[in-house]
Amino acid sequence: MEICGRIWRMMKIRKAYFAVVFLQASIAVMYTIVAISLKHGLNHFVFSVYRHAVATVVLAPFALILERKTRPQMTLPVFWRILLLGFLEPVLDQNLYYLGMKYTSSTFASAAINILPAITFILAVIFRLEIVNMKKKHGLAKTAGTVIAITGAMVMSLYKGPAFNFLPSTGRSEMSHTETATDRHWVSGSIFVFVSCFCASAFYILQSMTLKMYPAGISLAALICLTGTVEGGAVTLAAERHMMVWIVGWDSRLLAILYSGIVCSGIAYYVQGAVMKERGPIFVTSFSPLCTVITAALSSIFLADKVHLGSLIGAVIVMFGLYTLIWGTSIDFETSKQSNHVTQLPITGDVAGKMVDGPAKPPVV
Repeated sequence: MEICGRIWRMMKIRKAYFAVVFLQASIAVMYTIVAISLKHGLNHFVFSVYRHAVATVVLAPFALILERKTRPQMTLPVFWRILLLGFLEPVLDQNLYYLGMKYTSSTFASAAINILPAITFILAVIFRLEIVNMKKKHGLAKTAGTVIAITGAMVMSLYKGPAFNFLPSTGRSEMSHTETATDRHWVSGSIFVFVSCFCASAFYILQSMTLKMYPAGISLAALICLTGTVEGGAVTLAAERHMMVWIVGWDSRLLAILYSGIVCSGIAYYVQGAVMKERGPIFVTSFSPLCTVITAALSSIFLADKVHLGSLIGAVIVMFGLYTLIWGTSIDFETSKQSNHVTQLPITGDVAGKMVDGPAKPPVV
């Protein structure tokens, strides 16, 4: 029982870490399933619409029941923010990301996500959610880590290099023609992926700011998914004129929609919002290398993806810069937590008595 108690206390202390690890593992599984579905004809516009429609249906009952007494009143500024959130991530981010994945590979796309903390850090500084003190070591570390991570992302995008097959796969010969066809779109695909990363970072920043005005996390996640469904549906109708693209069979395409909608939109939006309240948007994005490792392993097994030398070199540079950035932000968090603890210390009886009776009198000599 004592061991179970220790484990439970440790999990409560480290709950933010368990939450983001769960998010990254879930996203890695989603990338693999979606990549398979895209190869089987799933339209990325339609996928985004169906995904958020499923998430809305799942989240709405919980939001209506659990937050009926705590949900704040909807205001016009919050409404406009929700509309922008629904367009940034469900529409722009996801469609650009999956288009970039189609032109590159799932391994490259997941590795490029490692640039998220650096972009999020820059936006957090711009919107004054993050403070940089260049006179301190952790301030220099955050700045240097951001520059290094962006340099690694540029290496991944501009240099491809030879390919490596880490795991044998029987399906490699089937997909070789697809890889050859997408080689000439590598740079444009890389640009799509990195623009999607910027949209995702902007989404995290705006979500963090909106939660301060509208602290009902489940309701906010449900509203984001609802607006994303409506806005994504309008974009899909404008981009795809053939109604056949809306038809989904009982195969990996349906699995991708259900899994992504329930886990990676419904649950993930709420969990990342809850973690951001405690640790900020940079912490949520700082575990992206874990997603890269899991996705690379799954893609090598199920998708026969090849890992290119440029992706390896760029990923190493990005991770070095990322952990430099994480070190700087973690020092900031511990410092701010200690300062808050000092300012919120309880008033002792002696001090309280002196405050009530007036200033302390000098001792009589």
